[in-house]
Amino acid sequence: MKLAFVVPRYGPEVIGGAETAWDNEYPPGDELVNGVLVRRFTSTQGREPSFHPLSAALLADPVHASGADAERWLDLQGPVCPDLTEAALESSADALAFYPYLYWPTARVIDQVTLPTILHPAAHDEPALLLPVFPRVFGAASGLVFQTTAERELVQRTFSVAERSQLLLGLGVDDPDLDTATGHTGSERPDPYLVCLGRVEGHKGSRLLASWFAAYKARRPGPLRLVFAGPVVEEPDPHPEIDVLGPVDDATKWTLLRQAVALVSPSPWEAFSLVLAEAWSARTPVVANAACAATSEHCQRSGGGLVFAGYGEFEAVVDRLMADGGLRAELGVRGRSYVDQHFRWPTIVDRYARFVEGVVDRSS
Repeated sequence: MKLAFVVPRYGPEVIGGAETAWDNEYPPGDELVNGVLVRRFTSTQGREPSFHPLSAALLADPVHASGADAERWLDLQGPVCPDLTEAALESSADALAFYPYLYWPTARVIDQVTLPTILHPAAHDEPALLLPVFPRVFGAASGLVFQTTAERELVQRTFSVAERSQLLLGLGVDDPDLDTATGHTGSERPDPYLVCLGRVEGHKGSRLLASWFAAYKARRPGPLRLVFAGPVVEEPDPHPEIDVLGPVDDATKWTLLRQAVALVSPSPWEAFSLVLAEAWSARTPVVANAACAATSEHCQRSGGGLVFAGYGEFEAVVDRLMADGGLRAELGVRGRSYVDQHFRWPTIVDRYARFVEGVVDRSS
């Protein structure tokens, strides 16, 4: 079985946020990355400046956007890769997998190929999902792979996909216990802290978290700090007890997770949230925004995290975790068990391979 993935970008250095520019950071051509053959194509157009005003207008009322405006929105968003389209049409693979639903390489290619197609939507409840361009995209998929029950139910409510093969899979997560390279770095922080991993920007809830943490510290003076680690798109307001580290390497990431009071996920829009699974792999409890269906689902299913729906609940959750080391340990153990059961790579790969083989067999 030969499976080819069509994605906007790929590489060990790739982290969130590149979609704001879609620059050609890598040269076109073939490259082996950890044993995976990666075929790169030049983007002829990144995100056009005119995309932003158009997007603001369309996403304010996506249900009533015209088809022509939605198609223009898709092209202006990028990354436009005509050579990728040609390669997909000529592929010798048994199936093509597309990830995610939102961008040009999926939306402009998936309905043109004749091979069986697997769509990994990575969808969450956002206005763009309702634009009239996407029923075509979801309708072209031979099979759909979801990261959470919430994502699957959202897609089933939004599109006519009942007859499509579907798999609730999640994402694979590395086990730091098995990798000596992710061991302790010795950089233990002297004060207790909450950690937030990922892009630092308002859309991800970073400003909300920073403001609530500042309010918390005004009401609860003490040693607790807040640490942001990840690419900084929007710097939060300065605060003497908030540390913004920028991007960190894997060893530092795992050390930050292991030593934290909790990982906080303030984002209301996540399709899976890999950082939650990583925190639980490190046996660290999680605090999540109740407005996010995916992270709330993980906390409920695992028993490894607490959620907040406003500042009052955020304060109460932090108070509980700071006061009760036994609770922190119990949540971490539950989260670890949940990830071990559902999201370790051997389990993910086996289930995914069986699903793809079934889609190909039914398409032949």
